[in-house]
Amino acid sequence: MIASRNFVIRQQDFHAGMFVSKTLNHISAFLNGPDVAAPISGGEQDHLRLRTLIMLRWLAILGQSAMILLIAYGFTYQIRLWLALGIIMGSAWLNIILSLGRRHQRVAGWEAALQLSFDAVQLGLLLGVTGGLNNPFCLLLIAPPTVAAANLPTRHGLIVVVVSMAAAIALAFWSLDLPWKAGEVFVLPQMYRLGFLAAILVGIAFTAGYAWQAALEATRMAQALAATQAVLEKETRLSALGGLAAAAAHELGTPLGTIQVVAREMLHGLKPDNPLYEDAELLVSQSQRCRDILKALSARPETRDAVYDQVPLKVFLSSAAEPYQSARVAIHIEIEARGIDDADNRILIHRRPEWLHAFSAFIENAVDFARSEVRIAAEVTRGYVALTISDDGPGFAPDILSRLGEPYISSRYDAEEGVKAGKTLGEQSHSGMGLGFFIAKTLLEHTGANVTFGNREIGGAYVRALWQRNQIDILSPDI
Repeated sequence: MIASRNFVIRQQDFHAGMFVSKTLNHISAFLNGPDVAAPISGGEQDHLRLRTLIMLRWLAILGQSAMILLIAYGFTYQIRLWLALGIIMGSAWLNIILSLGRRHQRVAGWEAALQLSFDAVQLGLLLGVTGGLNNPFCLLLIAPPTVAAANLPTRHGLIVVVVSMAAAIALAFWSLDLPWKAGEVFVLPQMYRLGFLAAILVGIAFTAGYAWQAALEATRMAQALAATQAVLEKETRLSALGGLAAAAAHELGTPLGTIQVVAREMLHGLKPDNPLYEDAELLVSQSQRCRDILKALSARPETRDAVYDQVPLKVFLSSAAEPYQSARVAIHIEIEARGIDDADNRILIHRRPEWLHAFSAFIENAVDFARSEVRIAAEVTRGYVALTISDDGPGFAPDILSRLGEPYISSRYDAEEGVKAGKTLGEQSHSGMGLGFFIAKTLLEHTGANVTFGNREIGGAYVRALWQRNQIDILSPDI
């Protein structure tokens, strides 16, 4: 009988152990997800697909061929038709060769640079046999470097820019006559041609530089938004971990209860002088202890029930500020709600992970730069809810205040760094307030907040988030 019960206990132990192992694995996988976005790579990425280059080249071939045929047969101008068509056929043959291979793959930066450089040289040759700088279509030399600057690594884009500029300069020294009426020759004044050349070179440099800057900003913004999403996902996972633990406790309760019942039967069937009596007694006590632990775990507030999700606003702000409490800086929290007594405890807010992360980020920044005090003031009315975080530090650097909130903008007068490095207060330090500020601002704006920031007249900086009352989960008895 005892052997049978021992077998049952071992079997129950095995199943419970398997369940615990699986549960722990799920929790580990839940927590160890992609906590951060992909880091900004030290290398540079290539964004062009071979199919895109081939399509653009076919469009250029179509346009060039149509214009050459229009000049030859529509306007009946004298043009070296077969020479021009032969140059165009060079691009067509390149496309045909490339189309036979990997059309849908992305091309390496150097390969795309070679193809775009070929396009610039081909266009330069076509312009050379059709009038050179006398041909108004010289402006098309801007196209290849613009595509390269917007999509290729900088070093590869510069190659295409240099090749295109070289092709434009070469047209100033060599070109055939512009196709024109029989017996007539059209030639622009030399000064005008040089001015046209200068305009082309400036146009290449300006448009390529603009495209490069726009692409860089777009890449940075995409990476910053990815980091923001990763932070929000992490906060959500951590917030929901309590619910997962409660579910695990509930599932473990059944097999553990069975183990406890069998252990008690064993204990009742054994005499105190039996060598197995102490083991059975220990098994009963430890199984009861496990049940108590699971009961406490399932009853904890991390189960994210409706009551726990509603906490006093001051408690919520205190939990965000708690990690940054220090003897150097005092953090004061004030709740203002007209007509409500004991607003600190009667104004409730729903817990949201994005609010907790954003408030914590702004509070941390204020503490880092404050001299001695940080104030967190919340104002609740019937129409709006405002939260202001201010400090008595040196404030934001004026030269970047208008750009603050963009990703990778990091500059503020850092009093603490000044003390450490022996600087005087007011010397500029490029620390903090970069991607973290952007993430916090984006998280709040995602919930409908209007986020503003600036320097106070009495000194120090402030960040203010303003919601319409229906956009934020604030609960109050009277307003």
